[in-house]
Amino acid sequence: MTRLKSRLLEKIQEHRPRTTALIKEHGKVIIDEVTIDQCIGGARDVRTLVTDISYLDPVEGIRFRGMNIPETFAALPKAPGSEYPTVESFWYFLLTGEIPTQAEVNEVLADFKTRAKVPSYVFDVLKAMPKDAHPMAMLSAAMLTLQKESQFAAKYHDMKKNDYWDPMYEDASNIVAQLPEIAAFIYRWKYKKGEIIASNPALDMGANFAHMMGIAKPYDDVARMYFILHSDHESGNVSAHATHLVASALSDAYYSFSAGLNGLAGPLHGLANQEVLDWIKEFQGKLGGAEPTEENVKKALWDTLNSGHVIPGYGHAVLRKTDPRYTAQMEFCLKHLPKDPLFKLVNMIYKVAPGVLTEHGKTKNPWPNVDAQSGVIQWYYGLTEYDFYTVLFGVGRALGVLANITWDRALGYALERPKSVTTAMLEEWAAKGGRK
Repeated sequence: MTRLKSRLLEKIQEHRPRTTALIKEHGKVIIDEVTIDQCIGGARDVRTLVTDISYLDPVEGIRFRGMNIPETFAALPKAPGSEYPTVESFWYFLLTGEIPTQAEVNEVLADFKTRAKVPSYVFDVLKAMPKDAHPMAMLSAAMLTLQKESQFAAKYHDMKKNDYWDPMYEDASNIVAQLPEIAAFIYRWKYKKGEIIASNPALDMGANFAHMMGIAKPYDDVARMYFILHSDHESGNVSAHATHLVASALSDAYYSFSAGLNGLAGPLHGLANQEVLDWIKEFQGKLGGAEPTEENVKKALWDTLNSGHVIPGYGHAVLRKTDPRYTAQMEFCLKHLPKDPLFKLVNMIYKVAPGVLTEHGKTKNPWPNVDAQSGVIQWYYGLTEYDFYTVLFGVGRALGVLANITWDRALGYALERPKSVTTAMLEEWAAKGGRK
């Protein structure tokens, strides 16, 4: 048993009594109420999910295991010669809540190398798909194809409930280790005439992904930063919740993560980053080559709003300030591509848009979210195929959702089954001023 898996088992055994006590001794304590608009509006802000992997604070943004983004980047061991942590160190951190030593990170690196080889039949399936298939459909199909490798599915009938976490951990670790090669294969097969670049097992996950994509430094740091920033966003977002929901039926990690990817592919979730970049490119065209200034950007923003459209990449369901994930990527751009025309426009929009949106008065949060920035970096480094951006998101999101369902099985979380009501019931309760 690796040191990470051994430490994870210790943490699980420490945590289980806490969950048991809460259910047994305090299970009927009321922690929230549900309103009609929440019933109809997608259960927004109804507190019914539990995760210790991350929490979305309305002011501070995402906190991974209690640490905000700058704290996380500062605390985790860095890749050699890099300003950013390795994805492997972050995986250890998500699973245990502990900052790993370099020796512990090296063990994860070595462990991933034993897991990283993708069976050839997966590539055969991807090659058989139509060349115009969406890359997210290809990534989801790859997960379903790999399902035959699931240790959880193979061992389920011979296990006790307290042991479910073990093969789930194995499946999750295998998926994380294999995802970079699968994603890079999809990119090279679909967009680069099938010229595949072989994996380099001497590299960490971020550097190896950049290598297989065929993009030079510092794209290795882009990959490390991007995968960590997009890893998790507590449990209520579609990709995280879909993965958790399917896993609650004791479906294995491959079925569950495929479901999460299918949700991530939606325009209101992971597809948003490519839609933002498309809008920014159109915005750039409207400026007619002029240098972005506060005056011409402000006019273009008002034209967008007055035509009945929104400013994509601005606003967030929970956050009430600039998304720290946006800030982290902006800092990278200021260092590595400060004179890039697209970034200069994005940065000017950032200076102007909050004031315009505040004056417009129809948004609760006039500040940018992660999608307002992420596509610009990919475009700068030559990854101009919009459709692939959500695959990048999916590789990162795997870290959070797979850590979550490993813990779901460790703590024996139940099959998720909310109770539905009818519209007539809601109308009756509305007339009575509540359900009495």
